[in-house]
Amino acid sequence: MIAISIEHLCKSYGDLVAVDDLSVEIERGEFFGLLGPNGAGKTTTINAIVGLVKPTRGRITVLGHDAMRDYRQVHQLIGIAPQETILDGQFLNVREILVYQAGYCGIPPRQARLRADELLERFGLWERRFARVHELSGGQKRRLVLAKALIHDPEILILDEPTAGADVEMRLHLWEMLRDLHAQGKTILLTTHYLEEAERLCQRVGILHHGRLVSLGTPKQLVRERGRAHLEDVFLELIRSERP
Repeated sequence: MIAISIEHLCKSYGDLVAVDDLSVEIERGEFFGLLGPNGAGKTTTINAIVGLVKPTRGRITVLGHDAMRDYRQVHQLIGIAPQETILDGQFLNVREILVYQAGYCGIPPRQARLRADELLERFGLWERRFARVHELSGGQKRRLVLAKALIHDPEILILDEPTAGADVEMRLHLWEMLRDLHAQGKTILLTTHYLEEAERLCQRVGILHHGRLVSLGTPKQLVRERGRAHLEDVFLELIRSERP
């Protein structure tokens, strides 16, 4: 079954074309990477999938639900971990942030508390459950963002630059967490600037440039077809060849 279907997606902001006729399908249970330089259209595509951006043209379905028309159903199916660490940390502690998010997703209070505690244990945040966000380390904040995205146990997880700014140890730890989530059956859509990350984690990748899909396939397939040693070499070749 197709988890996410994007058909001829276009999004313009005046004269700026952010996404240009993008079509791609992500299978249920797949770990898919969306790659591209800054301004390639990755975040716009993600925002269109979750209904935050209205396409200029085209259609997106999530497990058969129209992303715009069936926004409520899609909202329940997707958990999104944005690049910016946006957390309600001024008045709420770590546990309260998760419980509040669970309530927002329609989970009853008792179940919300149980689910929050389960995720706090799972992501190594139990000892910090009464801390405020400003008291957390960078790695703890990233784990809290991920836990918040998973609070309603979504079928699809969307990660926008999840390891941006992370040190090597934190990045490796997050990779292991993502592998575990994928092994549990989650469909994962990842955007990243780290080509090694995509090569190690993703089953398939799509490379965007100037809003257009310029390559699609498994990392090994793209490397083999281009006669290169690593995905990073393929990426750089494609981006340079597609310059206007």
